[in-house]
Amino acid sequence: MTSTEADNLTEQCDWFSEENRTEPRVTGQLDSAGCLFLSIMPNGDAIPALICILVLLTIFSFLVNGVALFGIGRSEDLSWEPRCAFLKNLILSDLIQTVSISPAVIHSLVQRRTMEFSTWCYVQYFTGTASIFCSLVTITCMALERYLYVCHAIHYLVILTQVRLRHTLSLIWVFSISIGTINMVLLHTGRGHKIEGATKGLLCEPDVVEQHMGFPRASAVFRKLVGSCTLLLCLFVYAFSYLRMYRDARNAVIPFNTVNTKARKTVLFHCGMLFLQLLPLLIKTTSDAVWEVEGTVAMMGLSSQDQGASSTKMTPSTTAARLHMSLLVMLIVPPCINPLVYVLRTAELRRALLRLFRQWTQKRGAGVREVEGVRFREVVPLNRVQAG
Repeated sequence: MTSTEADNLTEQCDWFSEENRTEPRVTGQLDSAGCLFLSIMPNGDAIPALICILVLLTIFSFLVNGVALFGIGRSEDLSWEPRCAFLKNLILSDLIQTVSISPAVIHSLVQRRTMEFSTWCYVQYFTGTASIFCSLVTITCMALERYLYVCHAIHYLVILTQVRLRHTLSLIWVFSISIGTINMVLLHTGRGHKIEGATKGLLCEPDVVEQHMGFPRASAVFRKLVGSCTLLLCLFVYAFSYLRMYRDARNAVIPFNTVNTKARKTVLFHCGMLFLQLLPLLIKTTSDAVWEVEGTVAMMGLSSQDQGASSTKMTPSTTAARLHMSLLVMLIVPPCINPLVYVLRTAELRRALLRLFRQWTQKRGAGVREVEGVRFREVVPLNRVQAG
């Protein structure tokens, strides 16, 4: 779509009606979903590039997570190690997150329409919330597991038994699913219920759904409070675990008057990867603040009679739209980097994947040689008959 065509389509959406100057009045080819899409993505030239980026990230996420999960599952030695068990749990939540987010966003960009509020929107909201909380808690448990392995190696197997490991993994999913369920229940406490129609985003993320449902205060407060506490807990555990591991590694080489450079690089690497993993949540926190201000202003400016009906007619501001698009892209980044961080940086996992790759290549080579042998046995008698 050229800039001229985009301008012509934008002119078809008269965003300011004569009554409340907030509800889009649609003319010509576009409906409300198309007009709302133009308010989020006014530059049509960037849409093909954004689609390509999302498609590549999605394919890469499925590829690396699938290979890592297959490699860990096929390795009997690593399958039920605590570290690998947490990693499998993280990969599973990342795959659920990718499936619930990427196809919907790509479909909205291809159709150039915002998401329709339907049953799939509820499913997307629930699975996205549960998978993100599951990933965050799993990362926290993985940092704590490394701390126990390094700083309490003698008692490691006594503390992390198989029974406790299974209970921990079960509690992670119970906690995540419970948060998603409570959010779904509190979501319907708002006074403005708009069950049908187009949303103001390309994904049914919490801010978009809450605005569509009339800014239910209980749902927003619960989600932000639990999310902030979980994020702070993750940061605290991560900082405590890796600082203690670095201190022990540094103290181990002090008698030799040397500096443990490898330990320092490892801590800096994992801190950098943690920042990339938590970047979507930081963007989400900023988005929460923007939507909180806009929601408060909207509710104050509406009368008590039409509060529920008119609060959902707002068009997203430029800041909210940019944060929304940044969040959509960044939500797919952690599932891409998690396997690289925890697989490529672990010698045992690398060796297991290389061993499986060698076995696959050997079986493939043996199969090719067997096929060639069969062909040779069939061709030799045929040549003899032709020669006779």
